Amino acid sequence: MGDRGTSNHSGVTDFILVGFRVGPELHILLFLLFLFVYAMILLGNIGMMTIIMTDPRLNTPMYFFLGNLSFIDLFYSSVVAPKAMSNFWTESKSISFSGCVTQFFLFTLFIVAEGFLLAAMAYDRFIAICNPLLYSVHMSTRLCAQLVAGSYFCGCISSVLQTSMTFTLSFCASRAIDHFYCDTRPIQRLSCTNLFVHKIVSFSLSSVIILPTVIVIVVSYMYIVSTVLKIRSTEGRKKAFSTCSSHLGVVSVLYGAVFFMYLTPNRFPELSKLASLCYSLVTPMLNPLIYSLRNKDVKDALSKLLEKKQSIL
Repeated sequence: MGDRGTSNHSGVTDFILVGFRVGPELHILLFLLFLFVYAMILLGNIGMMTIIMTDPRLNTPMYFFLGNLSFIDLFYSSVVAPKAMSNFWTESKSISFSGCVTQFFLFTLFIVAEGFLLAAMAYDRFIAICNPLLYSVHMSTRLCAQLVAGSYFCGCISSVLQTSMTFTLSFCASRAIDHFYCDTRPIQRLSCTNLFVHKIVSFSLSSVIILPTVIVIVVSYMYIVSTVLKIRSTEGRKKAFSTCSSHLGVVSVLYGAVFFMYLTPNRFPELSKLASLCYSLVTPMLNPLIYSLRNKDVKDALSKLLEKKQSIL
């Protein structure tokens, strides 16, 4: 690794995750903060999946998508959080080359799958509000399964391409990844390869992933807003908007953080870390809260589940 002229990716056995540049006295505080957030992620998302699977009233396309959203949130946060927390207690902060590749692959797979799943959920809300009489026909069980499977497939294809592009670079000069997990831009900074072509391909791939999902979400909500404004009763408009507000909140938080992350200049890594923290841990924590607090069906199902447990005890 020390020789810039001869070292490349084949000679790398491990990396160092620098994490947050704070004094040692703050490590315990950050560890407790990460632990609290991760515990909330586990509790919220496992709880949401349990409620959806156990309550027959939630056997609808919207909650099928929501259950998969909780599954994705749970897994991609679990790819990041445990390693980040363990690094607060170790001086080496090392991660093996294969561990870094695995972390990068899984995180990319789930975060891309979430983008496509949110687009599918926007389409579901569009059909529910703009074509309610044909909802059961359009949103069949088969189509819902295909949309979810397609989200995972797109995530997998994207992850394979991005992982192969990133880890076939030549690395030199340093093993220190200035981030708290293995991500594209911090890893690129370690490369002594000319990144021009790599960045063009990466930007094109990101555009192919992000643009279709954003277009589907924006167009769906344009039609939804247009339809809702035509509803004469205030109560009807309020009810229609309430079915979409949770999803719109989740989309805003995720895409806002992602855009901030990748639009932040490369010379400000600490800002990138904060944005990454938002969409890798804060968003998965907030999603169950957003859907449970603003959804009467979920609150009723949760109350029913708690009453059942109390009666057993």
